[in-house]
Amino acid sequence: MTLQEQVAQLFEETREDVYKYLLTLGLHPPQAQETAQEVFLRLYAAMKKGEEIRSARAWIFRVAHNLGLKVRAQQGGRAFDPEIEVTLRDPERNPEQSLLEREKMIRFHKAVEGLSEQQKRCISLRLEGLRYPEIGESLGISASAVGEFLRRAMARLKKAGSE
Repeated sequence: MTLQEQVAQLFEETREDVYKYLLTLGLHPPQAQETAQEVFLRLYAAMKKGEEIRSARAWIFRVAHNLGLKVRAQQGGRAFDPEIEVTLRDPERNPEQSLLEREKMIRFHKAVEGLSEQQKRCISLRLEGLRYPEIGESLGISASAVGEFLRRAMARLKKAGSE
């Protein structure tokens, strides 16, 4: 398999996950698309130089994370809220159901807002299917630290859900 075919295959397998992760960092959709493409261009360049990449998926998310934070800082203004679609998703719900669902979502979002940035990032990457060692490599922390961040975050979210 050629280098271009390897990168193309990784692009097909992970581009949607990378795009969604960039949205969770607060990038607007067009910027998230451009940033995702830049991540794979950097992957190609790194592989062409002969850089050793043990876990391509972890490498991709580490670069996406760092580049996404840089783009978000440059974007200025208000961050994009990917959860806005929740309010548009089900127009057939009755008013009482809508109110209860909205209150539940508000409690959940407040609980998520109360998490540390590191906890939020660990959760986002775990939801994208990365394992603890890959998350640790992406964020520059140990796998055991990832486990602890996730344990604390889940405990906090569980507590908020039971209130």
